[in-house]
Amino acid sequence: MPLSPIPPQAFERIALGIDRPEDVVVGADGRVFASDHQCAVAEIFPDGSFKRLGPAGGAPNGINMDRQGRVLIANFGIYDRQEGPLQRFDPATGLHETLVAEVGGRRLTSANYPVMDRAGNIWCANSTHAETWPQALDGRTDGFIFVLRPDGSTEIVAEGLKFPNGLALSAEDDVLFCAQTSGADVMAFPILAGGRLGKGERYGPVLGALQIPGQPAPAHEDLGYTDGVGMDAEGNLWVCLPGADKVVAITPALEVITVIHDPTGQIVNHPTNVTWGGADMKDLYIGSIRADYVLKTRCPVAGQPHIHQRK
Repeated sequence: MPLSPIPPQAFERIALGIDRPEDVVVGADGRVFASDHQCAVAEIFPDGSFKRLGPAGGAPNGINMDRQGRVLIANFGIYDRQEGPLQRFDPATGLHETLVAEVGGRRLTSANYPVMDRAGNIWCANSTHAETWPQALDGRTDGFIFVLRPDGSTEIVAEGLKFPNGLALSAEDDVLFCAQTSGADVMAFPILAGGRLGKGERYGPVLGALQIPGQPAPAHEDLGYTDGVGMDAEGNLWVCLPGADKVVAITPALEVITVIHDPTGQIVNHPTNVTWGGADMKDLYIGSIRADYVLKTRCPVAGQPHIHQRK
């Protein structure tokens, strides 16, 4: 079915007072969790209230789940000039642990988003090794994607990237999509046997303009700094553009459709990730690095289930 735009007014604000809710994940049991700067992860309840779980430390950023319902946390530690490892939190036991702190002798400073495929590989982006994260938006190519395999081995599988950010898998887990924030685009990498990636190529067009020093600033609605990405059940790749307060979708035909846009930024304020849940996978959640709430609405198209949501 054709994608129809979702007006900002269709969204409900939930988890009011949450701190930097960059991402949301919905468990197979329907429990909803969000990133929170003051803890490991926050659980959002059906009435819209929330509870902080686990210890504070760094800046929990992109989150996802493994098959056991444990929350995978990409800690964007550079936000506070701290380390930025890949972590895991178990809501059932309260165990909070570091899974990967360095790869190939390189310390993680800005783990950004994790996703697990059906083979058990956890793919994660490390955005930069700049001193502060805003410096990395100058187009430098020091970002990389790494993998944590089921056997415990780790490896950098793609590098030379422009602030790699959100990740998403194709329906068959044979392609890994990665947003390049300071490239204003999305890259697609074929997934190879053994938890490796093939050569990446741009997926679809450049999605907007970037601010270039010494040049006039682009219009707000034209900013193309790509952030989180999510795949729906019809093969459309949703891409968050926080600088434009906008979410677009790249269709399988590589057309770009604006699905959410709030020119005022009063409701959809710097959207950073899209997530689906609910019995029919049509509950849509949007995280933000700026708002002190999470957005929720009903979506015209279902989301593609993550590994922990698959029946």
